[in-house]
Amino acid sequence: MRPPAGRGLLHGKVVVVTAAAGAGIGSAVARRCLDEGACVVLGDSHARRLGEVREQFEAACPGRVGAVPCDVTDEAAVRELIDAAVHHFGRLDVLVNNAGLGGNRPVAEMADEEWDRVLDVTLTGTFRCTRAALRLMIAQGGGGAIVNNASVLGWRAQAGQAHYAAAKAGVMAFTRCTAMEAAEHGVRVNAVAPSLAAHPFLDRVVGRAELAELAGREAFGRAAFPWEVATVVAFLASDYASYLTGEVISVSSQRA
Repeated sequence: MRPPAGRGLLHGKVVVVTAAAGAGIGSAVARRCLDEGACVVLGDSHARRLGEVREQFEAACPGRVGAVPCDVTDEAAVRELIDAAVHHFGRLDVLVNNAGLGGNRPVAEMADEEWDRVLDVTLTGTFRCTRAALRLMIAQGGGGAIVNNASVLGWRAQAGQAHYAAAKAGVMAFTRCTAMEAAEHGVRVNAVAPSLAAHPFLDRVVGRAELAELAGREAFGRAAFPWEVATVVAFLASDYASYLTGEVISVSSQRA
């Protein structure tokens, strides 16, 4: 069904976004969903930043914002976040799995704990949230959309990123397989794969010199702005993407 003319892409939808605090992709997605007419439940493990973002969004969109602290490695916290959509707004239509954790460590120097932590947040966290959302969407009678945040590193090699790249490649494969299972319930599952998206904490993980080098490789000579990724996420979450499932959309300007 096409969205009604003259309304936002997500008018009347209830959306849950993980890792939605701060100034990165998650908060940009939440803001875009609100701009497109959705009600949004924000999740993040940083309670203080989550509260600040909620207050900011609630001031602009009264009555359309909820927030629940959530660590995606905690199954009970994940269930509470997903259930909050029903508690606040009566249903769940869209889940955006944005939570992820990076790092920069050569394999020969990487501890088991580093590997496990990155995969637990980035890949298994996506699984936990998707499982909880799917169960709810199916119980509602079917229908809905899930959008996962992957990365071009799921396709391309970069030194020091083996754990992160493995996790994001897993998110891509998870997206495709889950899409096939969810289709019979009318639930679409897709992913975006940004190449490089600027946010205030990126240089802490990558380093400013390496970040500048990576940005220089982009066709436009810069990283993406979070809102540029959020625009694609909003499209995939909307009814305009009604025939897309199992797809991983590259949001990048890297040379072929």
